[in-house]
Amino acid sequence: MATVTVPQPAITPAIPGRNDSSDSSRSSQTSTEKVKLSSPLRTSSALSSKHGSSHGSHSTVDRSVQPKRWKTFLKAFKHIHNLTPKEVDDFMASYEIYNLDWANEEEMVKAFGPNYQQRVGDCLRAYYSVLNHLCSLGDVEKMYIPPLMDKKASVLDNQLLYEESIARDIGLKPGMKVLDLGCGRGRVAAHMTSFSGAQVIGLNIDANQIAQAKEWNERCGFNNEFVVHDQNDLPLPFADGYFDAFYEIQALSLCKDPSATFKEIYRVLKPGAKFSLLDWVSLPPYNPEDPVHAGLMRRVKPLIGAVGTPTPAGFEKALMDAGFTVTKSDNPSIGGLQAPLIDKVDIYFRSVRRVIHGLVRLRALPPHFKILIDRLCLDGQAFVQMDNMRLITTTYRIIAEKPSV
Repeated sequence: MATVTVPQPAITPAIPGRNDSSDSSRSSQTSTEKVKLSSPLRTSSALSSKHGSSHGSHSTVDRSVQPKRWKTFLKAFKHIHNLTPKEVDDFMASYEIYNLDWANEEEMVKAFGPNYQQRVGDCLRAYYSVLNHLCSLGDVEKMYIPPLMDKKASVLDNQLLYEESIARDIGLKPGMKVLDLGCGRGRVAAHMTSFSGAQVIGLNIDANQIAQAKEWNERCGFNNEFVVHDQNDLPLPFADGYFDAFYEIQALSLCKDPSATFKEIYRVLKPGAKFSLLDWVSLPPYNPEDPVHAGLMRRVKPLIGAVGTPTPAGFEKALMDAGFTVTKSDNPSIGGLQAPLIDKVDIYFRSVRRVIHGLVRLRALPPHFKILIDRLCLDGQAFVQMDNMRLITTTYRIIAEKPSV
C-alpha cells in the first residue's frame, strides 16, 4: 500500500490572543487579526476552557490565515467568467446524481450502468470544479454552512468558532498529524494548523481545489499536505496507524458506504485517536411517505450535494461496528437550528443573482453566469424550511474515539 510521508511541521501555533502580525512567513493576503465577537460564546461541552473560552466571557476567533474576501471574490468571478461551454454543461448535467441515492443500487445501475460509481465520481468532479468558485463569491468558500455557534457572529466567524471546537474535541496539538476528509481549498486545514499547531493531510476528489489548497497553505508557511483522492476509492492511501486524529465537515453526503469508510479511517488512526464528524442527516421527524417531506427532500438534496440519506443512528452504528467508541452525538447549533445562517447565505446569493441578471441583460457578462447563479440559488428557502421543521440538518456532530491498546 502506498503511503504519504509528511515531515513534521516546523511552526508555532497561533492561539487566540496572540498577535501574529510579525510572522513574515505569511502572505500579505492573510488577515492577522484575532476578532473579538460581539456576544459571549455560549457554554458547550464542545468548547473547553483551553485557549481561553469560558462562560460569560467574550470569545475570540483566529482569522490569521483567512484570505481577503474581495480578492477571493475577484479570483472566483474571473474563473467563472472564463468557463468553457463544456465545463458549464458538465456542471449542470452533474445534478442528475442527486435524483438518486446510494441506498438504491438498482436505480443507480439502471441510470448509469454497472460502473455507476465511476459515473458518480465523474459527476462530482464536474460539480465541485465549478461549485467551489460559485461558493467563493460569498462567505461559503469552504462550501459549508456551519452550526449556529454565536447568534451575533457572521457566517465566517461561526465557521471559525466551530472549527476551533473541532480542534479541542479531538485534542489537536503541535506535531500531531490529522486527516481532513473532503478538504476543499484547504482553508479549514490552514485554520486548524494556525490554531493548534497540528499538521493536516487533506483528501479531495477535485484536483483544482487540491491545487488551491497547496498554494494557500504554502503561502501561510505551513507544510500541510493535500492528496487528490476519491473517498469512495478504498483503501485510503495511508499506512496503518498513520494519523493522530481525524475530522470531516459535510463530506460524507458523498460517501457510498459509511461502514467501509469508517473501518478504513479506524485502520489509519493510532490507538486513542479521536474522530470528529459534522454532516448532513435526516432526522427522526422526517417521513419519506409524507408528500410534503418527500417533496422538500427532492429539492434540498441537489442544493446541498447529497447522494446518500444518512441518519444519526446509522452513522453511530457504522462507527461502533468499525470499532470506535461514540462519545458525543448531537446538534451543536444554538437551539438545534442552523436556519438563521442558511437564511443569511441565501439572502446574500439572491442579491448577487439580481446583480448578475442585470449585467447579463446588459451583455456585460456571458449568459452562462445567469445559468450558474440560478442553479446555485435554487431552493434555498426549502433548505431553511426543512431545518426549521427539524427534518434534516447539515450540522449533525459525532465525536468518537479509537480505543487505546
